[in-house]
Amino acid sequence: MAGRRGAVLALTSLVLAGAVVCAPASQAGTANSGGATCTGSFSNAYDPPLTLTPQTARIHSEAHYACTTAPGHTVRATGSLDAVAPRASCVTVTAPRATETVRYADHHRSVIVYDRATAVYAGGVLVVKLSGRVTEGRGQGHPAQRTVTTLPSQLPTECLGSGLRGDRGGAQLEIRP
Repeated sequence: MAGRRGAVLALTSLVLAGAVVCAPASQAGTANSGGATCTGSFSNAYDPPLTLTPQTARIHSEAHYACTTAPGHTVRATGSLDAVAPRASCVTVTAPRATETVRYADHHRSVIVYDRATAVYAGGVLVVKLSGRVTEGRGQGHPAQRTVTTLPSQLPTECLGSGLRGDRGGAQLEIRP
């Protein structure tokens, strides 16, 4: 009887070892890699409101994400981003540096410093891509990219008058392992 149990145990161990060795490279190490892919929505507030004339503006953004942090593991998160854009207007909003703190529902967080930004404006929609690095918490040291597609929460004619106070849209955040 003991010989049979030993053979079953050895066979089970061999199968488990083979499963670990043969795991696809895309899944290897993802559970503890610190990476995350998040999608959701955001809202921005501009101070002062944006007009057609470029000016220095403070930007505050709040995001709500659903983040995949490991295969089959999704957790809710919120992001809070602050930046100063030296030449912001209704036509383009880019900031040379922004900081986002992402708080995950599993009690982890990531602090991301973005130091590169590109913006494309077409047909009333602004697409902004921020690139940087996680400086603290989950994913520390890993590259991060945040892409947002903004839709004005006010009429575009506000750019001619009192200014655009904010916008909202879809957000995607990727922290690469």
